Amino acid sequence: MKIAYTGAHCVGKTSLAERLHAILSKFIFVPEPYIELEEKGHLFSETPNLEELSIQLEHAIQQVEMDELDVIYDRSPLDLLAYIHVLGGAEASRGFYLKVKEAMDEIDLLVFVPVETPDLMDCPEAEFPTLRKQVNELLEEWIDGFDLETITVKGSLEQRERQVLETINNLF
Repeated sequence: MKIAYTGAHCVGKTSLAERLHAILSKFIFVPEPYIELEEKGHLFSETPNLEELSIQLEHAIQQVEMDELDVIYDRSPLDLLAYIHVLGGAEASRGFYLKVKEAMDEIDLLVFVPVETPDLMDCPEAEFPTLRKQVNELLEEWIDGFDLETITVKGSLEQRERQVLETINNLF
């Protein structure tokens, strides 16, 4: 089973993905592309830009195409497409759409972690709260456009974990 997390930054995807991995320890945990690329020596700028997001998106697509059966992805290609769309408009994201759609077809369960109201996470100005909000809104709009099993989780980390595990148990 391939499980991917989707959502803007500073919503708790990594914390939730790591907790799920602790329970499903036979699964491979795949960190978000930014982390993997940084560990390989890629230097990113302080401010997100289209070129760097495109590199991350291509890497995310490669991650999803791996042959392993049981994988937890900390970030899905859909997230990065949303960032590219918000920063560069429809024209910037259009060229990636089909690749992302094909990659998302590999996912068995998409876990959407939205920005909640009230916001459970603190997103300081240095973390681009406006970009976070715009990406969240776009993901909320796009998420149903992909024909895959999706769950939106809300609440505390424990509540979110329980929601994901219940969904996995009910589906598989």
